[in-house]
Amino acid sequence: MPENQLDEELWDERYRSRPALWSGEPNRHLVGEAAELEPGLALDVGCGEGADAIWLARRGWRVDGVDVSGVALRRAAEHADRAGAEIAGRITWLHENLTAWDPGRGRYDLVSAQYMHLPPERDVLFRGLAEAVAPGGTLLIVGHHPTDLQTTVPRPPRPELFFTGADVVALLDPDGWDVVTEAAVARSVTDPDGRAVTVHDTVVRARRR
Repeated sequence: MPENQLDEELWDERYRSRPALWSGEPNRHLVGEAAELEPGLALDVGCGEGADAIWLARRGWRVDGVDVSGVALRRAAEHADRAGAEIAGRITWLHENLTAWDPGRGRYDLVSAQYMHLPPERDVLFRGLAEAVAPGGTLLIVGHHPTDLQTTVPRPPRPELFFTGADVVALLDPDGWDVVTEAAVARSVTDPDGRAVTVHDTVVRARRR
């Protein structure tokens, strides 16, 4: 079976296993980093059930939401329709495998990738997403920080899945980008035993010159 087809079937089954896989709320770091940006054309990478794309559309963005799962995209479209025709009309849903899809060069005023953990393809993906940002546009990449592996919060025991801000910044041409945010942002979660645990999110926001 082709790898792209396998990825799609795995994610479709994961979405089918639950009525809602995610909270339905936009990712906090998207809200924190993008709220003051001037709306334009955005790419929501791995858009899932559509909460981030809908949040952006509500703020006046036109959005391309891309995901490998057709099940997720159908849910996302339904959620957008419930948000209203004006919101839904601002969003285009794209059914693509991110490891094979080319978003194009210099197209987007915002490219947002939230918790995309895809080794060994990650560096290739992130470089391609950076190329898709238009001059003056923003690249926003968020993921789980490697220090999460030292906590009691369930994380896959694969260090290569996780990345730091420095890992992301190293992929960007320093002559072509201004790094606005490079941080490991702490937040409190509850582990399986009910204990409060501090985890960290890698957050990188960069502006293309």
